[in-house]
Amino acid sequence: MEEQHIISSGILELYATGLASADEIQQVEKLLQKNLEIAAELNAIQIGLEAYANMNAVTPANGIKEKIFSKINAESAVSDNNPTGFTSRVIPFTNYWKIAAAAAIALLIGSAVLNVNYYNKYNTATTELLQSQQQIAQVQQQRNEIKNDLDIVHNRYSVPVALAGQPSSPDATAKIFWLKNTGDVMIDASNLPDAPAGKQYQFWAIVDGVAVDGGLIITNDKGKKVRMQKMKSFGKAQAFAISLEKEGGNPTPTAVVSMGKI
Repeated sequence: MEEQHIISSGILELYATGLASADEIQQVEKLLQKNLEIAAELNAIQIGLEAYANMNAVTPANGIKEKIFSKINAESAVSDNNPTGFTSRVIPFTNYWKIAAAAAIALLIGSAVLNVNYYNKYNTATTELLQSQQQIAQVQQQRNEIKNDLDIVHNRYSVPVALAGQPSSPDATAKIFWLKNTGDVMIDASNLPDAPAGKQYQFWAIVDGVAVDGGLIITNDKGKKVRMQKMKSFGKAQAFAISLEKEGGNPTPTAVVSMGKI
């Protein structure tokens, strides 16, 4: 809107201090005739300028007024008797104060505008910096996760075992890495289909022909696929399996979906 543009542009402040151009004066006075919002804003600015001038007023020293007018009268007399024919116009002393106050206010407004601009730019730069730092942290975390996975894969004691889907669930494939020296078992279950509602995958080790619970498998963490997960350790095993159980698991497997032998 034109009114909002006038209010935010600083033209009213220039008009109030007498520093507006002829076009700006004409524009403001035209709006003052028909717009109460502009008139109210100008009145508030004039009241603020008057309060600012009163707050920063300085009382002249005794006798200063007489000295100034004496000098003005002397210059006027010289001008009247100027043999060259040139005349000089003496600006009243009160106008000097008005001009100085107007200039000071204009500088104050300009400084405020610059401060707002720099503040906005600083906030934008700070936000962009924080976003960049968060992105760098995410990339670093992903890099560390990949490095940890590769360390397991390349470990000389690591024995990979592929778990193939069963006839009832051919897509339920996974891979484990069994560390012979420690018995630790890491499972990459990222290829397992998402478990149905109310169900959860459970890991098993077949030890001496008996299925031993190896822990519940987490396939999804807050929408993110979990790749490598540490399960319970086994000093020995002949095979490993995955079953689909109710949430919380079962003491024995009821629905094996994937299995693989060492």
